[in-house]
Amino acid sequence: MARKCLLVVGCGDVARRALPQWLERYDVAALVRSPDPVLAASGVRLHAGDLDQPETLAPLAGVADLIVHAAPPPEAGPQDVRTRNLLAVLGQSQNLSQKGGAMLPQRVVYISTSGVYGDCGGAYVDESRPLNAQTDRAGRRVDAETVLTRWCADRGIALVILRVPGIYAADRLPLAQLRRGTPVLAAEDDVYTNHIHADDLAAILTAVLSLGEGAYNASDESEMKMGEYFDLVADRMGLPRPPRVRRAEAAGRISPVLLSYMSESRRLVNRRMKAELGVRLRYPTVYEGVPRAESLAS
Repeated sequence: MARKCLLVVGCGDVARRALPQWLERYDVAALVRSPDPVLAASGVRLHAGDLDQPETLAPLAGVADLIVHAAPPPEAGPQDVRTRNLLAVLGQSQNLSQKGGAMLPQRVVYISTSGVYGDCGGAYVDESRPLNAQTDRAGRRVDAETVLTRWCADRGIALVILRVPGIYAADRLPLAQLRRGTPVLAAEDDVYTNHIHADDLAAILTAVLSLGEGAYNASDESEMKMGEYFDLVADRMGLPRPPRVRRAEAAGRISPVLLSYMSESRRLVNRRMKAELGVRLRYPTVYEGVPRAESLAS
């Protein structure tokens, strides 16, 4: 039986963590903007192209049974034109299939963000909560989810949307902010934040290539505020804890981008992910996942 072809659009850190398992199960291809000798040497078939230049995407039509769409939206604008460009070329497969040629994918997996829920005032949030993006960044993710949902439904294609919070790992910690002494909010103004270890997200990505449909909160079970997370990382790394400021002072001391994350508070519920996908997290909370400095040195 022929192996299915998996196309990865946006083959970044998390996808690369999953590659060893994917290469055992699938013929893996990736869309890349420039040559990537490491990916090529691993056995991944490379397709040169750029989501911002739709004329370069034509070779993607009909090449994949499964698609992982992990590319971020553009930095500006109300729409995710990159996702729209991708779907336009994949739609060409439908025309080819009617002529006995290439076929549409069977399943699409999209990595979205928990920011699509907006500020929830610290409430527990499952996938049934209405989307309420409050930043342009999250609004483009909502646009991507919307067009993907409509496109896949019209064609009978299974779609999985992973709503992902803050991704962390040993090499993905806020060390630069801690070393700069960037403040966090005082306890009385602080917000609940959510996390997932990059290795656990890679495992979730692998699971949804054959299981599930619809949206899933791809989050761990940490229940903590952002300042507590920064304190934990500082303690584990032997760095000073960040100073605390009241929200009224924050605008002059914290970058607008970081402050936007400090303006939304929610606690993601991952019950559906565990029940339907059978996911068992290697790092159930950040207390298991954030390493100590001495373990990195050994």
